[in-house]
Amino acid sequence: MSSSGDILNGNRFGPGLPPGSGLAVSGPRRDWLGAIASAGTLGIAPFLIFALLFLLLPTLGLVSGAFFDTHGHFTFANFGQLTQPTIVSAYLISIEVSAASALLGAAAGLIIALAIGRGGLPSWIRSTALTFSGVASNFAGIPLAFAFIATLGRLGLVTVLLRTYFDFNIYRYGFNLLSFWGLTITYLYFQIPLMVLIVMPAVDGLKREWSEAAETLGASTMQFWRYIGLPVLWPTILGTLALLFANAFGAIATAYALTGSSLNIVPILLYAQIRGDVLHNENLGAALALGMIVITGGANILYIVLRMRAERWLR
Repeated sequence: MSSSGDILNGNRFGPGLPPGSGLAVSGPRRDWLGAIASAGTLGIAPFLIFALLFLLLPTLGLVSGAFFDTHGHFTFANFGQLTQPTIVSAYLISIEVSAASALLGAAAGLIIALAIGRGGLPSWIRSTALTFSGVASNFAGIPLAFAFIATLGRLGLVTVLLRTYFDFNIYRYGFNLLSFWGLTITYLYFQIPLMVLIVMPAVDGLKREWSEAAETLGASTMQFWRYIGLPVLWPTILGTLALLFANAFGAIATAYALTGSSLNIVPILLYAQIRGDVLHNENLGAALALGMIVITGGANILYIVLRMRAERWLR
């Protein structure tokens, strides 16, 4: 039978073992936890390698290329060229398109999320809407541009139907798919579903007890949304606006396939500097890309900060 001294010395298995040998029990446990930690690190290794090869290294290449000229000499001249009227105009148009598509997409997406989340609709409508949103939010590029050309182009299906059956020609009244509003409407196809997916957890986080308590105290529906609902959702809405802005600002395939060079936006101008024959200047393209990284990075940081603030209400 072990003495109290043995127990105090860490020897719980009798005097035959050296003092402190009871610590050996935790040794296998530490090895087991170390194996789990190693397995977790190994599990995310493919993601880390992918991010390094296709995100970090290309970004570093662009950043470094912005500080050199065509002869490999260090210079800040590339950033001076960003003040050219054409480039400034491209940034302004890109910001305007991104802001317009973000605002319209956020407004429409919020209405849809509130309708399927708190409108008392059947559950199958919710599941169908969320499934479609998951697919549509990733549908972009050349297929999306072709779909809109086939639908709202000068010979698109909707354009022909309106002209044939209602004698209404949308192009006669100023609409042009290859323009600012045409590109904005096209972006809405993936902006609205993305808003629905992101804001839906926040809408679900609005507890029924809050509306019931407000109703008990005599508040109307408008007062509930003015003083409780929208203030709780506001950080999520602002954060999602920043994310939608960054999502539209960096899109190139849809804009290039839809408008070509008819609309002067930064992604198309960047493509022309890197791959073009006339405006070929890879270092200036790198400076353009760095400017885009700064703008989209700022928008994403704003989204992360506001999302962290909004999550406090969802706990």
